[in-house]
Amino acid sequence: MTLNNNSKKFLAIASFSMAIVIAIGAFGAHGIKSIVNDNMLQIYNTGVEYHFYNTLGLFIVAFLINFYPNSKKLILSAWLIFIGMNIFSFSLYLLVILTMPILGAITPIGGTLLIIAWIITTYVILKD
Repeated sequence: MTLNNNSKKFLAIASFSMAIVIAIGAFGAHGIKSIVNDNMLQIYNTGVEYHFYNTLGLFIVAFLINFYPNSKKLILSAWLIFIGMNIFSFSLYLLVILTMPILGAITPIGGTLLIIAWIITTYVILKD
């Protein structure tokens, strides 16, 4: 199967994101586990979970882009997933690592972008 350029681009982004989330998850399990309390570790792990699951989702959207090559909505959705998961997850990672609770105020922005992205993806699947 030949992949179009947008599909390749998002597959590469998702692949790199998966490598990053594995490294960040390992850092949480081995590096910061002993220096933060259980509540902060749970916050960190929430970032890892959202990062991981939305990276898997980005793989799916990247493949959908190959089947809907002219869908600007799917490309928008892929970017929103990428941006949203990074805002969501990295705000939580930094909140824990830097002990800056104010960063938690940024997290819902990422979550909102993720919700919008998945609604757009649903729309494309059902309507386009």
